[in-house]
Amino acid sequence: MEKNVGGFDRVWRLVGGALLVVIGAAALVGAVAIGPVLAGVMVVLGAVFFVTGVLQRCVINRLLGLDTYRGDRTETTHTDEASMERPS
Repeated sequence: MEKNVGGFDRVWRLVGGALLVVIGAAALVGAVAIGPVLAGVMVVLGAVFFVTGVLQRCVINRLLGLDTYRGDRTETTHTDEASMERPS
């Protein structure tokens, strides 16, 4: 799968994902009172966001046709050698 996460989308996933994991983990140890189910969901979602930001690949973006990655993509073009040798 090609990279499809970049720019602000990637930064949001890295920062937001890390924050969700930290807050969810704090709730699981009792430092924040939000409930264990919500804390577990926050940890899992945060980890998914963070990993998709690091890998720059997201299945949901691919299914929706979204692409925020603007990196160096080299497109391979196949040129027929015989057509290059023909005079114009």
